[in-house]
Amino acid sequence: MTNFGRSLNFSQVVSLSQLPDELRAIYDAEVGNVVNSLRRLGARGRDLEDLTQEVFVRAFQQLPSFDRTRAIRPWLFGIAFRVMAEARRHTWKLRAAGQAEAPEVATDPGVTPERAAEIHETRRLVLELLEELVPERRAVFAMYELNGDSMTEIADALGIPLFTAYSRLRVARAQFASLVRERHPGLKGSGDSSGKDDSK
Repeated sequence: MTNFGRSLNFSQVVSLSQLPDELRAIYDAEVGNVVNSLRRLGARGRDLEDLTQEVFVRAFQQLPSFDRTRAIRPWLFGIAFRVMAEARRHTWKLRAAGQAEAPEVATDPGVTPERAAEIHETRRLVLELLEELVPERRAVFAMYELNGDSMTEIADALGIPLFTAYSRLRVARAQFASLVRERHPGLKGSGDSSGKDDSK
């Protein structure tokens, strides 16, 4: 296990395994998702670099025992959640919410500047509201509503019973919707995804 605050470069991470090509492929494919996951869980600014590296260090250490029939993104999110939880428990100085932070960016090069600005602002507001959810509910909400993970994947990744995952999602949705109505009544989407198939 590495020490928080001591950022590792990729070559140091890769040296933990005998499969550098595979690790490079995983890192390149998933680093953006891990960064976004950590951001959704509350990481900000320069903390993202250290925490992202910590996630990959742990992921690569655990990779030999990873069930390759499972989806890797929910598994990585689960590791990110545990890294954030540990960071909060210790003396890690996570950056305060509300500091200037570039939110997730649109990856579609075809979007107009106006639409890109709208997406940018919506994502900023979503991250702001996510700060109000307790970490356990925030994780389930982010995985389901933002990442599109199934409830089974969420329960497995977070190591919780499926019933608990559904319960946390229900409460998180209600709280998020209430926050939207209270603070940003003009924001489309309230976290109420009653039309979404929870059984996927």
